[in-house]
Amino acid sequence: MTVPVQTVHVDSPTETRNPRTRDIDLMSTAGILGAINAEDRTVPGAVAAVLPQVAHAVDYAVDALRAGGRVHYVGAGTSGRLATLDAAELVPTFNVPGDWFIAHHAGGEKALRNAVENAEDDSAAGAAEMAAMVQPGDFVLGLTASGRTPYVLGALAAASRQGARTGLVSGNAKAAKPAGVDVLIAVDTGPEAIAGSTRMKAGTAQKMILTSFSTATMIKLGRTYSNLMVSMRATNAKLRGRIIRILQEATGMTMADCSDALTEAGGDLKVALVHLLSGEDVKSAAKALHTSGGHVRKALDTLRVRAS
Repeated sequence: MTVPVQTVHVDSPTETRNPRTRDIDLMSTAGILGAINAEDRTVPGAVAAVLPQVAHAVDYAVDALRAGGRVHYVGAGTSGRLATLDAAELVPTFNVPGDWFIAHHAGGEKALRNAVENAEDDSAAGAAEMAAMVQPGDFVLGLTASGRTPYVLGALAAASRQGARTGLVSGNAKAAKPAGVDVLIAVDTGPEAIAGSTRMKAGTAQKMILTSFSTATMIKLGRTYSNLMVSMRATNAKLRGRIIRILQEATGMTMADCSDALTEAGGDLKVALVHLLSGEDVKSAAKALHTSGGHVRKALDTLRVRAS
């Protein structure tokens, strides 16, 4: 048997035994699923308790992206995989540039599928990635269930030295706020149904926080109108149909009118939407959107002011 080079005992609620599931291995299949589900139902409340801190992280991300910077996610294991998923989904959902959100996973792409030995313990590797890729004004969000993952903390310290703002999503409310971290999001999901299996409640909390964080950031940057995804582009027949439905929902106009407007706008949903809602021509709609930084409501306000 290979003896680990280093052994660390993590003092975190996620590592303790859950008294509610001590007999989970004696339960029926339905009982096991019910016990896990009962634990999962506690996660939204734990996430709700840290929303003020998530709001600070959103504001930092918006500031970074508006100034031409980027958002970086840093994680290991489940945390890194969830971060990679969130970053990947933003491109098709909100039509953002591929380098707006960058995920850094301990051990690289190989570790997304298979564990890489000691990768999460390599603080120097995390620091080196940030030194190579982070610019002043970027926002770097680390994720760790334990609150102490060396790869993540090393990355955050280096990012801070680079002049970036930093945040940390931690599943360990007992862990102290690391030096140089601008916002700590310490969500307390308590002991897991299976002790130490942080892909469960801790992972669910991280997924909820990431989804809320990135979606709120997109909303603040004008990538939606109301609760509609108006930053999509019509790149195939299915998406063209979805876009026309969005235009119908937003304007109350016929499918034919929306289809004609989308064609006139060159497939740009936002331009077609502002054109239909304002009654202005496509060229004026596009100009107003450019002036407003892509915000549909601000573009409409600009056109109304011009018309008054």
